[in-house]
This record gives sequence, C-alpha cells and structure tokens, in this order.
Amino acid sequence: MPETKALEKRIFSITNSRSFNELAVDIFHFQYSKNPVYHQFVTLLGIEPSTIRHYSEIPFLPIEFFKDQKVCSGEFIPDTIFTSSGTGGQTNSRHFIKSLDLYEQSFVAHFTQQFGKPDKYILLALLPSYLEREGSSLVYMVEKLIALTNDPLSGFYLHDYAQLAQVLNNLKKTSKKVLLIGVTYALLDLAETYPMHYPELTLMETGGMKGRRKELLRNEMHDILKTAFGIENVCSEYGMTELLSQAYSHNDGVFECPPWMKVVIRDMNDPLTLLDNGKTGGMNIIDLANLHSCSFIATKDLGRKIDDRTFEMLGRYDNSDVRGCNLMIS
Repeated sequence: MPETKALEKRIFSITNSRSFNELAVDIFHFQYSKNPVYHQFVTLLGIEPSTIRHYSEIPFLPIEFFKDQKVCSGEFIPDTIFTSSGTGGQTNSRHFIKSLDLYEQSFVAHFTQQFGKPDKYILLALLPSYLEREGSSLVYMVEKLIALTNDPLSGFYLHDYAQLAQVLNNLKKTSKKVLLIGVTYALLDLAETYPMHYPELTLMETGGMKGRRKELLRNEMHDILKTAFGIENVCSEYGMTELLSQAYSHNDGVFECPPWMKVVIRDMNDPLTLLDNGKTGGMNIIDLANLHSCSFIATKDLGRKIDDRTFEMLGRYDNSDVRGCNLMIS
C-alpha cells in the first residue's frame, strides 16, 4: 500500500489521463483499505477491488454519508472540521480535514492556473451568510487567498454594501486587477442598490440564494450582474464542503476542473451506469485531493460533461437537501 505522503506528492504532478487514472486507482485501494465507511459501501455493492483497473469502474460514495458518518481514511486528529451551511432542520455535512496544507495547495494551485497569482489582485469578498457561521471551507479558502494578495485593500465585507461600493469606485483608478467574489444573493443586492460601470472588474459568484431571493436561471442572474457593473463576463466557482478542490467558469457556466479533479455523469435511473459526454445526469466527482476522506463522491447535482476537463452544472435533480452554494439552473 503506497504511503500517504507519496500519494500526496503525486496529486499535483498529474500531467495526462494515464497518470490521473493510475493515481485514482491507487487512492481507491488506499481508501478501501483505510476508510471503514467506504470499505463497507464497496463491499455491500459486491465489488471486488482487485478487478478495478480504471477510474470509471470505481464506486462513488453518496454524498449523504458525510451527514451522519465519519468519512475518514485512516485514524487522525483533524486540523479542522468543515461543515455545510444547510438550512433550518437539516443535518449538516462534516468533512474531517487531516491536512489544511493539502487543501491550501489544492485551491492555490488551481486559482493560479485559472486566474494568475493571487498577488496580482486586490480581492474583495462578499460572503455574509458564510462569515456568520463557523466551519466554512469557502471562507477559509478566500481568507487565505486574501492574505496571499499582500494588499491591505483586500478584505471581507459583511452587510456594508455602501462601503464596498465606495471601495470599488475608488479602485477603478488602480493598476492592479480587482476581483470581487460573492454569494449570489449578496451580489444581486449590491447590483440592485449600487450599480456602477466597472468593465475591468472580475466578478465571481459562488452560487446560492439561501432563501433570500427568488431563484433565477444562471443566464438571467449573470445578465443582471453584467448590466449592473458594465462587465462582459461573470465568473463562477463550483465547490462544496465535501471536496478539497474547486472548478471555475469564466463564462457561460462551463466549468473547468484542475488536473486532479474529474466529473463523470451517471444515469439517474441506474446510478452504476456512466453516460457519454453531452448526456445529462447525476454528477459524480473524483477529487484526488480528498485523499484523507473519500475521493469518489456521488453528488445530488445535475450536470452534463462536455469533455475530459469541463462540465456544466444544471441544478438539483431531486428534492434532496438544498446546499448553500451553486444551486441555480443554467
């Protein structure tokens, strides 16, 4: 069985489909051996681990297990426990994080791949509902990225839209790039109250109305934001408590995964059957950075895979619990 440190090193050195597949299969065997919850799940499916040769043959653990089970690969004292937001009466997911360093390596590397180094930006964050609770992986990520900008103008904003609008207007004169990341309902509130012409602004929504506003189609929401800020595109972030990696969209809701993450689509009527590119179904996510929990998760999101690295997230396909982020239908 490969040592975990050796597996960690391989996560961020994936260069092609072959190296991805080899590591995915190795991590599957590691997690089958070290994760009691996943081991039992695979056993109950009647799958013989020694027959697994390709990531498409690996069973995906339903995401609901994170709500009432301790999904850990190996015994460890966690650096932290990330929890989902949920709404009243729901059971929140818990993600036990063995290594925050691994999480940071994942999100910094992919952010840099997609947008450039954080120190090229002034980063402003409008995440009120996430800042008002403990255990948000999104807040942790944004907080670290803000620190990496090394700019005193970067920071969080809670409900003070007037101050944020004033800061944005002042930053129109700066030579640095400015990125505003926010939960969707708060960005819409800002756009409605303080519209401004700022075509150079990079605007990124993380999804989520949280019951605060009427749900909108993704293109409708993006059109509102583009009109309010005079920008051509709206970026999006796809992530969740149960993952240690994110996918980003620069336009039109087409998300790109990092090399160590992959989306495969399952048949909604036969969850063990995977669908071809272009077909709509339930989203299974392989996140190899999830080494110490479970890297193979069957979500309740509806999606469509475009190619090996890109996908569209289309919403929820049943009436399961509504997560706090990325719930809009494109």
